[in-house]
Amino acid sequence: MGQTAHVSADVWTSVVTVVAALSLAAWLWLLLARGFFWRTDVRLPAWEEPEVWPSVCVVVPARDEAAVLPESLPSLLAQDYPGRAEVFLIDDGSTDGTGELACELARRHEGLPLTVASPGEPPAGWTGKLWAVRHGIGLARAREPEYLLLTDADIAHAPDSLRGLVSAAGTGGFDVVSQMARLRVESVWERLVVPAFVYFFAQLYPFRWIGGGRAGSRRKKATRTAAAAGGCVLLRADAAERARIPDAIRHAVIDDVALARAVKATGGRVWLGLAERVDSVRPYPRLHDLWRMVSRSAYAQLRHNPLVLAGTVLGLALVYLVPPSAFLVGLAAGQGAGAAAVLGAAAWLVMAGTYLPMLRYYRQPLWLAPLLPFTASLYLLMTVDSAVQHYRGRGAAWKGRTYARPDAVPEEGRAG
Repeated sequence: MGQTAHVSADVWTSVVTVVAALSLAAWLWLLLARGFFWRTDVRLPAWEEPEVWPSVCVVVPARDEAAVLPESLPSLLAQDYPGRAEVFLIDDGSTDGTGELACELARRHEGLPLTVASPGEPPAGWTGKLWAVRHGIGLARAREPEYLLLTDADIAHAPDSLRGLVSAAGTGGFDVVSQMARLRVESVWERLVVPAFVYFFAQLYPFRWIGGGRAGSRRKKATRTAAAAGGCVLLRADAAERARIPDAIRHAVIDDVALARAVKATGGRVWLGLAERVDSVRPYPRLHDLWRMVSRSAYAQLRHNPLVLAGTVLGLALVYLVPPSAFLVGLAAGQGAGAAAVLGAAAWLVMAGTYLPMLRYYRQPLWLAPLLPFTASLYLLMTVDSAVQHYRGRGAAWKGRTYARPDAVPEEGRAG
């Protein structure tokens, strides 16, 4: 009996060691071969200001945003832009006086001209936000702008934000220039979860790959990878027409990534990086608030595919949960499990090291880096919860609307 138990313990130790080795190998690959996703130096490209400033229309879809508009809308109206610019705020069926407040803020702060309009309820096959964007772009087209700035109602812009975006797009020849707004990190849960949210996004869509190639480029990864951050997207008007934005992506819950893919599919160039002076003012004080933010679209990100969900759960466990588990199991097992402990500690160290730049970007204490496995476990649970809600028929819910699963969208509502 004792010999059998000893053999079983040896087998268990061997299994933990092998899995820890796989996890370390995965982290070395992520460190070196995933577009250096963990670096935070992809910022707005260097630019030269144009001799003639192109016209811009700013489209702001807003649904029940009265709480954040006083901090965000005045920053748009106060843009120091030498060319012609105008703001269109599309009140998407708000019940909290969003439209009226926007008009009052415009009277109080002046600055760029503001038009407030409402598109009515979205028809079948459209998400509410994209229906509002469509209405805003329709109004903007009468001004014949060269660029459209699509920005969320909770985003505050520095006074020179618009001129920087337009100059960078013109200098680099980009059809889309998007900045990942710096999210709020004040509550305990925001500090724990928000930097990881951006870190995971960059891991999925390495910024260097997004802006690194033209259509037809030999750099296939750069050509294929496309993403944007919906809070701040500068889009050439002619590129929007070629890509049929937003009609081609009308049902998309993750509309920013869908927009970038549509533009890149028509030969456009896309750039995405971290913002320095574009900030989200939306608070997420409780874990529940952050949970809703992630779970409402997490399963949509996996294209509602249960096999992809299973692979994602296993992948998250291998990459984020195995390192600390192997380290602690190795220590507890004592003699004979040293290799498992060393491999687990090495993987955990690489993981924490790749997280440090994001913590610095968010000005957070570096001791949060070793806690990334805990945060990843929360994201794993949020993703599973997103799938559970989907199969309960609740779909992706946001601000009183629930979007049906894609296979229930009528054919005319599908992307082209």
